[in-house]
Amino acid sequence: MKPGLQFRLHQQLTLTPQLQQAIRLLQLSQLELEAELRQIAESNPLLEFAEDAESEPEASEETASFDEAMDFRSRDEVPAKATREEETTASSSEDLAPDWDDDRFQGEAGDYAGAPSRSGGGDEEGFEPQNAAPESLQQHLEWQLNLSQFTPRDHAIATAIIHVLDEDGYLRDGLEAVQAALREFHADLDEIEAVRKRIQRFDPTGIASLDLRDCLLCQLSQFATDTPQRDLAIRIVNEEIELLARNDTGKIARRLKAAEPDVAVAAALIRSLDPRPGAALDATPVEYVAPDVYARRENGRWRVSLNPDAQPRLGLNQHYCNLIARARGDDATWMKGQLQEARWLLKSLQSRAETLTKVAEVIVRRQAAFLDYGPEAMHPLVLREVAEEVGMHESTISRVTTRKYMHTPRGTFELKHFFSSGVATEDGGSASATAIQAMLRKLITAEDPRRPLSDQALAEELHRRGIQVARRTVAKYREAMRIPSSSERVRAG
Repeated sequence: MKPGLQFRLHQQLTLTPQLQQAIRLLQLSQLELEAELRQIAESNPLLEFAEDAESEPEASEETASFDEAMDFRSRDEVPAKATREEETTASSSEDLAPDWDDDRFQGEAGDYAGAPSRSGGGDEEGFEPQNAAPESLQQHLEWQLNLSQFTPRDHAIATAIIHVLDEDGYLRDGLEAVQAALREFHADLDEIEAVRKRIQRFDPTGIASLDLRDCLLCQLSQFATDTPQRDLAIRIVNEEIELLARNDTGKIARRLKAAEPDVAVAAALIRSLDPRPGAALDATPVEYVAPDVYARRENGRWRVSLNPDAQPRLGLNQHYCNLIARARGDDATWMKGQLQEARWLLKSLQSRAETLTKVAEVIVRRQAAFLDYGPEAMHPLVLREVAEEVGMHESTISRVTTRKYMHTPRGTFELKHFFSSGVATEDGGSASATAIQAMLRKLITAEDPRRPLSDQALAEELHRRGIQVARRTVAKYREAMRIPSSSERVRAG
């Protein structure tokens, strides 16, 4: 073969550093954006936050112009208050098994997932202490361990047990996990079990249990022997915990040959126990969510505004801008480069704010019925529809709706909450999955507790309302809402 020259023409899409930065900023949450900008500002002297410039008497024209572009504060607007996302979620999900706190029993003993809530000790006026660091489960147990009479060897075993507990306080990996953690010396399983039994008596009672049955039995053993139906409660936990999960007290009474009223008393005693003793001492800090945008009804129309307190107050440092004109050589080149990067960043932030506003406006316009009437009026909406309306790619819409929150009169929701697929209706229209789930929840809440509706019965009821869904679709939606099946929802009278 002889060497030769060939010419080819082809098109290639290349992302410039500026475009890459704009895309990155778009997908960041409010807290991540704040951290990212502060890190950038530390390495670029041409950038400063508004609070850093309050002491300077003058500001450049460029800083003022950008502040005007980024200042979304109106005089009559109320400052944003941090809103707790889990409270919003909880407000839309009512308890569907009132005889069981938090729907704790879900079937098998290992699926006992809920726990009664405990409030931390606040002051007498109802305010929680904000400065004290929360005590972790391990710290709480180690404090008790150091006050107990343990030999040095047992103390080491107890420490190993404490540090392999999960967030609920269970030793789910078994005694072998503790044995593997004790590398310094060999400890047999019987020795570890003896220490574990002692730790179970620590506060909270039932800690370091192997499973749900073990946890409940430990707590029941702490009651006085003359506690009404204590012994029957122990038998139920030992032998019929699956039936207890389904609230079938009649069958429990027949199997254990006990009076049904006595079984009801024993079941109530079991419900008073804590199936997740370690959860009350979870030291994970509560995360609060401040909305990025507000949806308000003004003069009969829904309007969108950015949360001014959630927008970065970033601008150019006038002092360093003035130094550029006097700089020479490499210093001038470096400072001009920093100025250009700062301008790109400010432009990216402005583009981010504008994109967020456009997308939020489309969402509010499409989901005005939800804002007016609630979840049952939610319309089907997919990313493609919003992308076409604002003239952007679906991936951009996905980025701008991830971890961005909208405050509405019905609560604070992630923007992705307003998207859902559609199900055909008899009149040729469609109903969103969110609306169907709201209908299912309403039907289940109103059902006869002695004769709960099966998935097939729920599907037929939706058919009568003009919504064509299969039984398996109903089951999928019910499971997504963590609602037990009809056999598990039945309550004996």
